[in-house]
Amino acid sequence: MKYILVTGGVISGIGKGIIASSIGTILKSCGLRVTAIKIDPYINIDAGTFSPYEHGEVFVLNDGGEVDLDLGNYERFLDINLYKDNNITTGKIYQHVINKERHGDYLGKTVQVVPHITDAVQEWVMNQAKVPVDDDRKEPQICVIEASMEPFGYISALGGTIGDIEGMPFVEAFRQFQFKAKRENFCNIHVSLVPQPNATGEQKTKPTQNSVRALRGLGLSPDLIVCRSAKPIEMAVKEKISMFCHVEPEQVIFIHDVSSTYRVPILLEEQGIIKYFKQRLNLPIDDQPSDLLMKWKKMADRYERLLKVCSIALVGKYTKLSDCYASVFKALEHSALAINHKLDLMYIDSTELERSTEAENSVKYHQAWHKLCKADGILVPGGFGIRGTEGKLQAISWARSKKKPFLGVCLGMQLAVVEFARNCLNWKDANSTEFDPDTKNPVVIDMPEHNPGDMGGTMRLGKRRTVFKTQNSVLRKLYGDEMFVEERHRHRYEVNPELTHCFEEKGLKFVGHDTEGNRMEIIELENHPYFVGVQFHPEFSSRPMKPSPPYLGLLLAATGTLNAYLQRGCKLSP
Repeated sequence: MKYILVTGGVISGIGKGIIASSIGTILKSCGLRVTAIKIDPYINIDAGTFSPYEHGEVFVLNDGGEVDLDLGNYERFLDINLYKDNNITTGKIYQHVINKERHGDYLGKTVQVVPHITDAVQEWVMNQAKVPVDDDRKEPQICVIEASMEPFGYISALGGTIGDIEGMPFVEAFRQFQFKAKRENFCNIHVSLVPQPNATGEQKTKPTQNSVRALRGLGLSPDLIVCRSAKPIEMAVKEKISMFCHVEPEQVIFIHDVSSTYRVPILLEEQGIIKYFKQRLNLPIDDQPSDLLMKWKKMADRYERLLKVCSIALVGKYTKLSDCYASVFKALEHSALAINHKLDLMYIDSTELERSTEAENSVKYHQAWHKLCKADGILVPGGFGIRGTEGKLQAISWARSKKKPFLGVCLGMQLAVVEFARNCLNWKDANSTEFDPDTKNPVVIDMPEHNPGDMGGTMRLGKRRTVFKTQNSVLRKLYGDEMFVEERHRHRYEVNPELTHCFEEKGLKFVGHDTEGNRMEIIELENHPYFVGVQFHPEFSSRPMKPSPPYLGLLLAATGTLNAYLQRGCKLSP
């Protein structure tokens, strides 16, 4: 097993997740089996109870793990399926060690950070690195580890910044681990920022020098320094970093801001990273990548040449931070690229569509409605809580009545049912029991197995099967006319099965349900170009070269090409 540790410096959010994913993609293109691990130093057991404004979206895995959104990057780039144990947190490690102590595994010894916590980190990494993540179920050969830990104010990729107090046990664990794994099996990549102040226009290397110095002071020496910058870095800067950070010039890699993340693996490959890994880790590979990386290059080239634009309005409550809907954005982008369109995603705060906003700030209200009206399609994603739901209902009502292509995901589907009940069945107080426990028409109810005590891990989570109950379904055709699909879920509430017949009589069809037939999974509205709701989260399974069918359907309908696509047998035009 070869281990590649990715650390980061200077600031957080520098893109070490994309760098780690891109390195994995390059090595996979060379024929190697690659897995990935993300280390986060927070004490939470997992990301399940975070507000999206804390760390961005909560990404859900097949096994129901609620994890950091970077694992979504790994899955999309590498086309693999990870597990909840691929996301290590301080909480998980301490819980694991404390459970062993209570069980008597330490034979009465004093349990300490060193060696017990650091040993637990190393054992977890070694065990999880062996777990197959590809469809062929073979053991991986390479494990890319992104770690957040920072050197005293300078960010690093052990999941945060090196120097954070909470990250120090992980730093020490990997200082020891590099000797346990042996030099030929362990490589450290440090991602750093090269800022360029507007006042001088000069690219500054001092932050990178300080970051590398702090990392070395903790016992880890970078084999590669990946420099992030807004603009391409000059050769003189590369030579300066090489000299003051004690590495060869070929060990300094530049990644400037690019039009799409698809370009990042190409930039790395162009700077000789395959040849370096082959020599440094004794990898049995050729110097040139395979067809996989060529496909990435073609995809990146195609992305940059797109001329046609498709606009989608995303109506949600966490619109101030795009990372809150990272997988939704990627799923839309994958689908837009598949039909040769550039995506114009317009974020609309659902509260700004509500009547209360018109009274408080009429400019915001009219601007939000202007964006909604000019969009080619409308998407209402998942979420929790009552804030902004009336605005989402307004958007859904507009999409239904004006025959605008619409996709509702999780809460978006539930609200589509609520809107239909209120305006088509004339059940004016219809609601979800999440928002009104005493409603006379509870069209959305809490799950039977939900335990309202603990918040963490109590939802219906992970990959579940959805069975199509009719041949006459747009989504079934988009899925290739399969009898069932398996997608990831994350919800507590769902459509009340006792009331579904009332909706079906009026044209809102429940075309998919769970294997027992009790849980409604997919809705489709008759006599509408595309009005679809799904209880699951198809965005988590979308891949750059395999777009998610519900999202692809939305983009096709928004560009007026859905019928032609279905008539071609669900084949994209060249």
